Amino acid sequence: MIRIAQIGYGYWGPNLLRNFMSLGNANVDVLIDSQTERLDQASKLFPTLVTSTSADDAFNNNSIDAIVIATPVFTHYDLAKRALLAGKHVLLEKPMTATVAQAKELIDLAAQKGKLLMVDHTFLYTGAVEKMKALKDEGALGDLKYFDSTRINLGLIQQDVNVLWDLAPHDISVLDYLSDELPISVNATGVSHIHNGIENVAYLTVNYQNNFIAHFNCSWSSPVKIRLMLLGGSEKMVVFNDMEPTEKIKVYDTAHNVSTLEEKQKVMIDYRVGDVYVPKIELAEPLKKLAQDFISSIENNSEPRASALGGLNTIRILEAAQHSIKQNGKEVKIEI
Repeated sequence: MIRIAQIGYGYWGPNLLRNFMSLGNANVDVLIDSQTERLDQASKLFPTLVTSTSADDAFNNNSIDAIVIATPVFTHYDLAKRALLAGKHVLLEKPMTATVAQAKELIDLAAQKGKLLMVDHTFLYTGAVEKMKALKDEGALGDLKYFDSTRINLGLIQQDVNVLWDLAPHDISVLDYLSDELPISVNATGVSHIHNGIENVAYLTVNYQNNFIAHFNCSWSSPVKIRLMLLGGSEKMVVFNDMEPTEKIKVYDTAHNVSTLEEKQKVMIDYRVGDVYVPKIELAEPLKKLAQDFISSIENNSEPRASALGGLNTIRILEAAQHSIKQNGKEVKIEI
């Protein structure tokens, strides 16, 4: 039995607590939050919980094996570092940290301590993304050409991070999971309509060496809610619409072939439009699968799907994007 302490019971914390409590080989013993009314709510649902407003009660508890951190991003580095130094495994809510340097330091510290460091990239455990990964790995899509993501809504405007840091980690983590290569640079633009310097609308382009390209459209200021990903390959293309209740994935047998007529030096485009099919996908709750992966990785000393390295790769893109936004869209190289 893996014994867990959870720090944070705000927006995402209740979902984490519920899923970890549902596992047979793990239990959340301690819940930490700064607001006592939140702790009272959790205690009514789970009477066995020990609650506290002090994170020290998690770090100093020798019976605790792992700490789940569901707090604002600016607190992640300090809390995760203290947890690792206390000899605990760590699951961090996304985004992993506020800077690349912080993420690298935590990864090194986890390796030194022999502890698991994992990031809550829940979308990697959705049936839709699992199907996209399977299609890509079996070669059904051909060579990947582009990734396009739209994640917009009239959303909760954050006070500490901009819209890219809030919304894009979901889809950037999927991009990192599907792509075999690391990006070389980004271009990003954004604007703040709330006069606090925090961009509420932003556009990000991620560039790769082999002409693969990715684009992200993120907004807290849209009248409609759209959660859409497109993955284009040389053989087939995939549309993932997360707003669809059942038919979330559609695979299009659509592509184009390019040829050149040498005598006329003209480029000829041959379009192929074939069938569209809807593959069956697993509809199990992704967060429960993530929780199971966290516990299994601790027990088996294995690498989880939502690895710390994937978390670092996501932060690399976000940090470079922030530099690009502040330079009016200038291309910024990604340091590896």
